[in-house]
Amino acid sequence: MSLEFAILGFLNYHPYTGYDLKKIFDTSIRHFWPADQSQIYRTLAKLAEQGYVEQEIVRGLDRPDRKEYRITPAGQEALRAWMLTPLASQDVRIAALIQVFFAGQLTDEEVLALFERLAADARAVLAVYDQIPQAAGTDDPAMGPPRERFFWQLTLDYGLMSARADLVWLEHVIARLKAGELPPAFSAS
Repeated sequence: MSLEFAILGFLNYHPYTGYDLKKIFDTSIRHFWPADQSQIYRTLAKLAEQGYVEQEIVRGLDRPDRKEYRITPAGQEALRAWMLTPLASQDVRIAALIQVFFAGQLTDEEVLALFERLAADARAVLAVYDQIPQAAGTDDPAMGPPRERFFWQLTLDYGLMSARADLVWLEHVIARLKAGELPPAFSAS
């Protein structure tokens, strides 16, 4: 359901094609709400059925025609109502922590490798987040006015701080493992 409102939010700035929306997702909110091209097009069709967006064919002079979507007044009302509605709390699901929870069943070497892999993954996430401000650019019409950019930056700050906290924890665990704090494996004999 949030994908619908993310799309409406972007269309509230400016009309876009589905292709344009995918590029905007990838350079702005992918760090907390990724979407693939087919999801975007399915959602646009659903939003059109609901009367929240309208489609316009934009004739291309030297390229194929494009289907551009724009938000309707009903879509603007729905977006505003959703933004003012408290959301239900969401269960947190982190697959990597299931691996950590049962890591006592692995050898010491496998445990260390698990945490080193998780730390490498966290570093890769941080590298992606570090590229978002440069990829989005300040002259992009999707960025909106400075007030909008302020709130966009807050979501990036959240992602950066969360990823850094994950990495700090992982590096702390790796240091503990290397210091020999891991209790010996259980022997079934």
